[in-house]
Amino acid sequence: MVPLQRSITVLGSTGSIGRSTLDVVARHPERYRIFALAAQRQWELMLEQCRVFRPRYAALLEPEAAESLARAVRQEGLPCEVLGGEASLVAVAQAPEADTVLAAIVGAAGLMPTLAAARAGKRVLLANKETLVLAGGLFMRAAAESGATVLPIDSEHNAIFQCLPADYAQGKSRAGVRRIVLTASGGPFRELPLEELIEVSPDQACAHPNWVMGRKISVDSATMMNKGLEVIEAHWLFGLPAERIDVVIHPQSVIHSLVEYLDGSLLAQLSNPDMRTPIAHALAYPERVNAGVEALELTRIAALQFYAPDLLRFPCLRLAYDALKAGGSAAAMLNAANEVAVAAFLADRARFPQIAATCAQVLESLPTTELDSLDAALAADAAARREARRCLRLDEAA
Repeated sequence: MVPLQRSITVLGSTGSIGRSTLDVVARHPERYRIFALAAQRQWELMLEQCRVFRPRYAALLEPEAAESLARAVRQEGLPCEVLGGEASLVAVAQAPEADTVLAAIVGAAGLMPTLAAARAGKRVLLANKETLVLAGGLFMRAAAESGATVLPIDSEHNAIFQCLPADYAQGKSRAGVRRIVLTASGGPFRELPLEELIEVSPDQACAHPNWVMGRKISVDSATMMNKGLEVIEAHWLFGLPAERIDVVIHPQSVIHSLVEYLDGSLLAQLSNPDMRTPIAHALAYPERVNAGVEALELTRIAALQFYAPDLLRFPCLRLAYDALKAGGSAAAMLNAANEVAVAAFLADRARFPQIAATCAQVLESLPTTELDSLDAALAADAAARREARRCLRLDEAA
């Protein structure tokens, strides 16, 4: 039987997740076609993608980048309409011609188009952390009301999804789940003496032992803030409270996460650390397709190790649990403060331990408010960014 050909919009096509998605798509032209590509500013790379995939639309958040892409597309005679600005990302995310939307634009810029895709009832392949951290309740309600399907792309959440019962998302079979366990590599500083953390450089923090990632998320791995944010995401995706979501350090990054059941069973998903595996799973779900990933050879694995995370070494993980338990705007403020602090660290304007310290200061300084709208979430985000800049004295003259 010929498989259904899905029409896909890729939000964040020039990032690592977007590029990996296009790699999987290219392996299965009979199954997938690209309807639209969207990104923030990398117009040269998007031009290359337009040459290969011939999308109907190409959208860039920055108008100047969109103008550059439009000129190049006209010169080459490519059958692609170029759009610019935030509204263009929302337009391609909710366009009726696409049934599937990969949401991988990093940061708050990806929030509006991802929410638009959910409201339009799309099959949403979710890789944008901010959607759930800033507005998890709003997004999940929108998906439920429209009938959208949400499939997680993060390797940890995708692993949990694979280990849960098939009807878990519909509210069935949940009584048998005791807890979920997110695995973490521990990053590059898992064994570094604590007193040396104040001297680590951005390049050292970005040298992840297992994954090739962008600089911001690499720093988040080094602080384990990424795992804390994943705890918050897991709460919204799988409907479990903080006390039933655990984190374990697993340096080999072979087991991507686990689900524990009431009968004592632990189900785990294992694969080589390659994002094409969860992407291919979500693209083809409930079927399976070749992702171009080398098979995991169990006989080559010398050992699998597991450790409880040290919250003195990784205070960002504790802050994320605290924010989840506090509810309301706390998670949005934590995420915003972290983005400001990480950017300052990468620009050599803050020391590594100041990332966690700034996040803690922001949560202590600002009141937690209810998030009953997207405007409320964005207002909390903006307030936390201002407070984080004040804590780090970033606006003072050099």
